[in-house]
Amino acid sequence: MEPDYGNVVRYDTFPKLLLHNAEVWPGEVAMREKEFGVWNEFTWSDYRDRVREIALGLLALGVKRGEVVGFIGKNRPEMVWSELAAHAIGCMSLGIYHDAMPQEVAYLVDYAEVRVVLAEDEEQVDKLLEVAENSKSIEKIVYFDARGMRKYSDDRLLGWEELRTMAAKLDAHEPGRFAEEVEKGSGQDVAILCTTSGTTSHPKLAMLQAGPFLGHCAAYLKVDEKLPTDNYVSVLPLPWIMEQIYAVAQPLISRITVNFVEEPETMMADLREIGPTFVLLAPRVWEQIAADVHSRMMDATRFKRKMFDLGMRLGLEALAKGRRSKLAELILFRPLRDRLGFSFLKSAATGGAALGPETFRFFQAMGVPLRQIYGQTELAGAYTIHRMGDVDFDTVGLPFGDTELRIDQPDPNGVGEIVARTAGMFLGFYRNDEATRADVRDGWMYTGDAGYFKPGSGHLVVIDRVKDLAVTSTGTRFSPQFIENKLKFSPFIAEAVILGNARPYLAAIVCIRYSIVSKWAEQRGIAFTNYTSLSSQPEVYRLLRQEFEKVNATLPEAQRVHKFVLLYKELDADDGELTRTRKVRRNVIAEKYADIIDAIYSDTPVVHVDTVIRFQDGTISRIQTDLVLEKLLEAGPAAGQPARQPQHAGAKE
Repeated sequence: MEPDYGNVVRYDTFPKLLLHNAEVWPGEVAMREKEFGVWNEFTWSDYRDRVREIALGLLALGVKRGEVVGFIGKNRPEMVWSELAAHAIGCMSLGIYHDAMPQEVAYLVDYAEVRVVLAEDEEQVDKLLEVAENSKSIEKIVYFDARGMRKYSDDRLLGWEELRTMAAKLDAHEPGRFAEEVEKGSGQDVAILCTTSGTTSHPKLAMLQAGPFLGHCAAYLKVDEKLPTDNYVSVLPLPWIMEQIYAVAQPLISRITVNFVEEPETMMADLREIGPTFVLLAPRVWEQIAADVHSRMMDATRFKRKMFDLGMRLGLEALAKGRRSKLAELILFRPLRDRLGFSFLKSAATGGAALGPETFRFFQAMGVPLRQIYGQTELAGAYTIHRMGDVDFDTVGLPFGDTELRIDQPDPNGVGEIVARTAGMFLGFYRNDEATRADVRDGWMYTGDAGYFKPGSGHLVVIDRVKDLAVTSTGTRFSPQFIENKLKFSPFIAEAVILGNARPYLAAIVCIRYSIVSKWAEQRGIAFTNYTSLSSQPEVYRLLRQEFEKVNATLPEAQRVHKFVLLYKELDADDGELTRTRKVRRNVIAEKYADIIDAIYSDTPVVHVDTVIRFQDGTISRIQTDLVLEKLLEAGPAAGQPARQPQHAGAKE
């Protein structure tokens, strides 16, 4: 039976939809999870029963309607069950990224006054216990994976089996309690507190109501249809707004099967086993997959490399003409899609940040039906998408049926701030009326993004954050993100931060993609010990110089990069340099690497670094190295002319 998107009117909360599905299709598979190499299946009735047990357990713990319940862990069925259990008893769910540092967790649980947190395993319990020492709110921590937990003796800890026992006692005493609690729920209730990306400060919590959110998801499904026979593999962080749509809300409406991989490291192998029909990956993941393909070709025979180059050339030429190359499909693309697990894809999406046009073309030429989506947490996630057969690499497509868009205060070229509203628009920021008033005016969300509508097609083009659009001291306007995305198509570049605002010319801080550059170096007999050592090698600088020259050749002369430096470490969310969705925090970069940035815009060829970095396991390492400031172009009258290469200094660790 086909899904009925109108169900979101009759069943206007997540638990109501769940109970409907469990009643009508009890034996249909709702979820799969890979554990110890085996895919375990959970039907809709299993899903309902687990949610019921957790909900009753929370009630037995004294959780009250209107409170906030937290959950933290990798993408697992238990995390989804926990979220719906909170909704079932009238609570708001707050998802916390599994790799969040203790101070980030502490901020969120105290701000939302979370009394009960449901945690995946020992790793998360350790983090929460550390937080709980100074937390004003945490009273109970429920854990699902009991491995390693025997050594703990803390009254705040409660295992899954203990919670189930408490739930069974309550159920015996009040057998109709769960159904009554679900029935009390209303579509106007705030169901989800979803963290914003927090590119400039602590994340805010967007209050999303169940009914409007489900209604917006139904509007999404009308332009990107999903069926009960389809499969989705959940790999992006569950607290992220788009994973809330793909792994939680849309499956309740369309009954698509959600699959959870064993570990992030097994993602590609698990993808191939499932052969999903739908996939949503962040731009960084698509970039990594493209880089891995190029990396494998570095190890291939000369004949295979030639076949790869031929297939890509034919595929890209055919794509430019709106066709597919049969020869490229035969010699390259069909086996490559199979290798990646993309053979059965009906639709693939990317969102959360911009994806470079070159990466987009790579996958489109391969036959992956990749489409760009665009939106904000506050507007219930994505609200534009490319329609099938109408993909424009430079745009984010057309709006959904429940979406209104306009460009505020456009300049002569039509570029202005993107302003939008959707049926799923948030109620406001939790306990932050001031921030709500700053972003929402007259029922419209001011996104802070600069864009325009493309003449002819009406597609929305997103340029960059309004505050990130920059102007050099010579008057050249540029988008850092646009140039960064061009650079990150290179398999050797993991991150790039373009500088130049109020400066005489553009420059870049670059992080190498260690997994690939290290392989490249090993093949050439280049000695190195670690990331810092490798990034300082003269041969690596020459390699990256070639990548910059390729990109510069595609840019207007005034927007070309004049200098770059290879950073001694990778940018890391744990250091506050990236958000949890891998967006660059430019203000942090500007402050943290101010000395390096100042040196870039001086005449010095080298800047000395003596600093300490802290790893996730708490260990500390001192870094002493000299960073070479590689000059690509001469500033001033000679701009545009290649510069003479400087001498390189090695690392001193």
